[in-house]
Amino acid sequence: MKSIPKLFALGALTIAINGCVSNESSITAQPQQLPATTTQSSTPTLALEKYTLANGLEVVLHQDKSDPVVALAIQYHVGSNREKPGRTGFAHFFEHMLFQDSEHVGAGNFIKHIGNMGGVLNGGTWQDGTIYYEVVPNDGLEQVLWMESDRMGYFINTVTQQGLENEKQVVKNEKRQGVDNRPYGHTEYVTLKALYPEGHPYSWDVIGSLEDLQNATLKDVREFYQQWYGVNNATLVLAGDFESAQAKTWIEKYFGELQPRGDVTPLPPMPVSIKESVSLYHEDNFATLPELTLTFPTVEQYQADAYALDILAELLTEGKDSVLYKHLVEKDKIAPAVNANNSSAELAGRFTLTVRAFNDTPLDKVKVSIDNALQEFATQGFSEQQLKRLLTKRETAFYNQLTSVFNKASTIAQHNEFAGDPALVTKEIEHYRAVTRDDIMRVFKQYIFNKNYIATSFVPKGKQKLALTGAKKADVVEEKIVQGAEQQMAAQSEQQKLAPIAQAPSSFDRSVMPKTGTLNPISLPEVKATQFDNGLSVLSIEHTELPLVSFSIRVQGGHLLDPANKNGVANLLTSIMMEGTKDKTPQQLEEALGAIGATLNFTANDEFITLSGSTLAKNYSQAMALAQEILLQPRWDESEWQRIKQESKASIQQANANPGNIAQKVYAKLMYGDNTKLGSPVTGNINDVDNISLTDVKAYYQQNIVANLTTVHVAGDISEDQVLASVTQLKQELPKSSVTLPAASQLPQVEKAQVYFVDVPGAKQSFIRIGNPAMVANAKDYYPAVAVNHNLGGSFSGQLFQILRLQKGYTYGAYSGFSRENSGGVFSARSSVRSNVTLESLQTFREILTNYGKDFDQQALTNTKSVLRKSNSRAFETTGSLLGVLQNISSYNLANNYVEQQQQQLEQLTLAQAQATIAKYINPDKMVYLVVGDANTQLPRIKALGLGEPIILDRNGNKI
Repeated sequence: MKSIPKLFALGALTIAINGCVSNESSITAQPQQLPATTTQSSTPTLALEKYTLANGLEVVLHQDKSDPVVALAIQYHVGSNREKPGRTGFAHFFEHMLFQDSEHVGAGNFIKHIGNMGGVLNGGTWQDGTIYYEVVPNDGLEQVLWMESDRMGYFINTVTQQGLENEKQVVKNEKRQGVDNRPYGHTEYVTLKALYPEGHPYSWDVIGSLEDLQNATLKDVREFYQQWYGVNNATLVLAGDFESAQAKTWIEKYFGELQPRGDVTPLPPMPVSIKESVSLYHEDNFATLPELTLTFPTVEQYQADAYALDILAELLTEGKDSVLYKHLVEKDKIAPAVNANNSSAELAGRFTLTVRAFNDTPLDKVKVSIDNALQEFATQGFSEQQLKRLLTKRETAFYNQLTSVFNKASTIAQHNEFAGDPALVTKEIEHYRAVTRDDIMRVFKQYIFNKNYIATSFVPKGKQKLALTGAKKADVVEEKIVQGAEQQMAAQSEQQKLAPIAQAPSSFDRSVMPKTGTLNPISLPEVKATQFDNGLSVLSIEHTELPLVSFSIRVQGGHLLDPANKNGVANLLTSIMMEGTKDKTPQQLEEALGAIGATLNFTANDEFITLSGSTLAKNYSQAMALAQEILLQPRWDESEWQRIKQESKASIQQANANPGNIAQKVYAKLMYGDNTKLGSPVTGNINDVDNISLTDVKAYYQQNIVANLTTVHVAGDISEDQVLASVTQLKQELPKSSVTLPAASQLPQVEKAQVYFVDVPGAKQSFIRIGNPAMVANAKDYYPAVAVNHNLGGSFSGQLFQILRLQKGYTYGAYSGFSRENSGGVFSARSSVRSNVTLESLQTFREILTNYGKDFDQQALTNTKSVLRKSNSRAFETTGSLLGVLQNISSYNLANNYVEQQQQQLEQLTLAQAQATIAKYINPDKMVYLVVGDANTQLPRIKALGLGEPIILDRNGNKI
């Protein structure tokens, strides 16, 4: 389950490990209270019905019948701020525990049932709350309500010592993956420990300490659950396609008889101030670039100052006209970017500035540049144009949050539980619109300018000299890799057998699982297709649910057309082409996009370059005109070119220290070899970038950006006539030329299983990749292969996840799948496991893969068909998902109705065909086994896998 999400005002779900920490602090003055707002007529409202059950459970219903899906979110008002010192991490730990078992659903069945009905589920914990959600076809609503009520009311007696110990390992693994084994992963822990006084509810990590987790007992678990996980401390939200009367009946049936428990009195705000600035440093085992973070205490959420601080963060750093960008990136040239964020939570807030500088840049220089920028902002402020642009961008983001029932359900749940107003989901945009220039300058001077801060300098190992002068060493606990440590600790754990807790008797038989219904096959909106004389193709889908449009201009070729010995040209092309046009400077282009609240992104991958955008429907024509101007009239700005090259090299340098990125790069080389570009990174390496000139990029553009390789895709509230009229520039000006795309080459075949190892000294995780070359993108057996993989590793209900995570606790997640490439895809099974079970994980992977074909029977096939059939009901809900359909059609030469064809393939798939597909593509005796981890502790053990002597590779995939 995902951990520690924070649902911000605009409905975005972000993942972060929130740590907290200690320095002498005091309570600050109360901030300005939020003024009443007047909702503008242009702001839509959602039809919400809120009521409260007799037991205290608050319920909010929102009907949205545009797709046959429903989202259920349950927001518990408990986060790490309700934990005790010495028992930290419990809120996050419980997020995991509640997926294990409950009295009537049964062990492991919660995840299994959601998977079987074609749904998705997750949970998240942050400092203030814990949320659980499911998105399922609408015929599964009663079953989901039954399951959620069972773990709310009938969970605690199912917790065993074995289950407790298993989940401890999963949570520890998550900490290693998200904190210990990640560059800059300890930053928040160090920062917040210094920011908040000892004992403050935000003064420890959400994920908790490994020691506290290991010391958790069954008694502790019971106490925490009984106190915080009752109906009187939660909000339940339904959003989607349901009938209100029926939903209310079910909610009353399954939740109404649960009894309230625990004292859930809200905590008062606890903002802090800092008496003097604190500077700390840490030598990071995985960082290759120095990073400076400055953190200032601010104000709690839903205050007027919080909204002003959110906008301040954007004004300081977003755009080429932002003061921090101008100083650090343009003037002083010491970093590729600068980021700011205001994080206002229930009890307190913090404002953070982060700069990851270029290689070997002393952070003293970074601090001076920041100070100069803030001084300029204090005297010169910002323009009305900047503010207007940011507010327009927020308007687009506001509509984007309403595109899915999940976003609506989760955001409504949070606003109801923490603000007491579910309608804030649409009203909050008015609080941003109400922020004035005076508000922004006031909060800047009240909380940021010349105020005390917490500074953290995270520098590469052995480069303490790059840290801020005078910084003191931070207290960071680096876990040692000890073989068998978990088993030893588990054996020593208190083996408790506690008497069952009495539960309220139920008025019906809760052991009877409600049945799901039957869904009709999904029918997509009609795909409209046009091809012009110059070869340009246009595909569109009209989708009128919200006034939004998603679009892309995709050109075939991408990294495959990079010149010999100059990998990375296509990637650099997409970067430099976003830096202005013939008639617009980089800043003018940015301002033009900002004025209409549109976003444009230009990216390169192995086989395409893609200019994609999102905009309000009313601004679509202007956004598409700007996209065409970018593609047809590049500026080739020399000063921006030098910055982009430096930024690209910094990114590559950082990726070379990240074990996950190393695994991805080396695995590609093992799969594709040296005969195709797919075996090398899209970014190239540092030497490649050094050898690429702007002339090389211009030549790539002249040779390869042609009409007959280009397709425009548009999905949203726009008609086909409007779409065709909007691409006149491309129709008239994009040249047609004969460009030969590389033919699909014969990929290296794996005749015998072989283990490869890449050493990352001190790695707390081992990244495992296992697989072999598969089929080309439009092969007839592509979708059957996707189908038969589902039970193996296609979702959280697959065997890999169920066994490696839920049964053994080796990992946070384990999956498998087939990549889709015109040049030839690959099958991959993958996971990141804790280092000291690397061998055991490889053995488990091999056992599962070996038995999968033999065990795949008619029941497995029937289940697969049912799940994939149902999952289609939620697969095409947003304009973004519809855009993906259009891009698949053009990118892989598929029929316009390929989704329907896939459904027919699925229905016609026989057991013999399924078993033949497994035998062809999933043979563990003919696979590559790649491990990226700590060679000192793990390499000697891997020989016991029985696949011969491991071959040692460097971080670029070359034999050592």
